[in-house]
Amino acid sequence: MGKEILVTGSSRGIGKEIALYLAENGFDIVLHCRNNLQQAQEVQKLIQKTGQKSRILQFDVKDRKKCFEIITEDIKQNGAYFGVVLNAGIAMDNVFPIMTESEWDDVIDTNLGGFYNVLRPVIMPMIENRIKGRIVTLSSISGLRGNRGQVNYSASKAGIIGATKALALELAKRGITVNCVAPGVIESDMTKELPVDEVKKLIPMKRIGTGREVASLVNYLMGEDSSYITGQVISVNGGLYS
Repeated sequence: MGKEILVTGSSRGIGKEIALYLAENGFDIVLHCRNNLQQAQEVQKLIQKTGQKSRILQFDVKDRKKCFEIITEDIKQNGAYFGVVLNAGIAMDNVFPIMTESEWDDVIDTNLGGFYNVLRPVIMPMIENRIKGRIVTLSSISGLRGNRGQVNYSASKAGIIGATKALALELAKRGITVNCVAPGVIESDMTKELPVDEVKKLIPMKRIGTGREVASLVNYLMGEDSSYITGQVISVNGGLYS
């Protein structure tokens, strides 16, 4: 059996790019979607064309019970994962004084709650099978610097950084690495509404990043050459706010 990696939120955007890049580099991929099953199936076909195996799990990462049930059953049927990429996330921007309860709760429960909900059923099987695995979380430049209109999103992404660093300490003796990738402005559904020309002026490299550039770093962190790197936050941001 090849090394399997679960990539959450992998039906589109950065998650799709990560899943495809990992497959191109020899990993079998467990895709995940919340609603876009057809899109996930299209990604699955692309992965299968690389010669790698793929299957799809469908659940909402903020639904703790479903996460546990579906992931546990998948591991029971197919074995423990070698790696996990926690990519699934949402943004619901608003200035804080008028931010609604649901805008706060949904973003925190999805982005930060998903960390607990997805990893809790994953880690013990890794340990029990003595897998020296890889966990990569996705934060954001907003989690490092904060951003106007994103108090909820920044809080969730900053929380992921703290959780990543703490979990890395707990799992280091098991040979399981836990690292965080913090993208800057990357071509995706989340950034397509931005005033691109104005944003480029703020970026030292004067361009928007690509999902594939993020995926390349995730792929490195999944490999043997990164086995002594853990608890780190690595930015992919073209020099923005470095």
